[in-house]
Amino acid sequence: QVQLVESGGGLVQPGGSLRLSCVASGSISSIKYMGWYRQAPGKQRQLVAAITGGGRLNYADSVKGRFTISRDNAKNTWYLQMNSLKSEDTAVYYCNALILLPTGISSNYWGQGTQVTVSS
Repeated sequence: QVQLVESGGGLVQPGGSLRLSCVASGSISSIKYMGWYRQAPGKQRQLVAAITGGGRLNYADSVKGRFTISRDNAKNTWYLQMNSLKSEDTAVYYCNALILLPTGISSNYWGQGTQVTVSS
């Protein structure tokens, strides 16, 4: 059984910073993809940032230069450092991973979501 648990959301003023963390636990052989997505009220879930298995970084245009995704492979953990936050960044943020299980099967997992609210 694999679980993803996010932490680090909260309320922050415009221009402020937050760091989200996602920890994967369970029977994991390797993590082939680590990502962060967000979903604002009335909108579809969208990619914010991701790290592929080869280490390639992808960012949504709206967060380039402000957000940074990073990982700690030894801890099966990845982070989203969010700087210069804007009101339009308000959303529920979800971590996502494609995980290779000991069975040889790769499965996709989602965290439970953490609320980020940017408001004065």
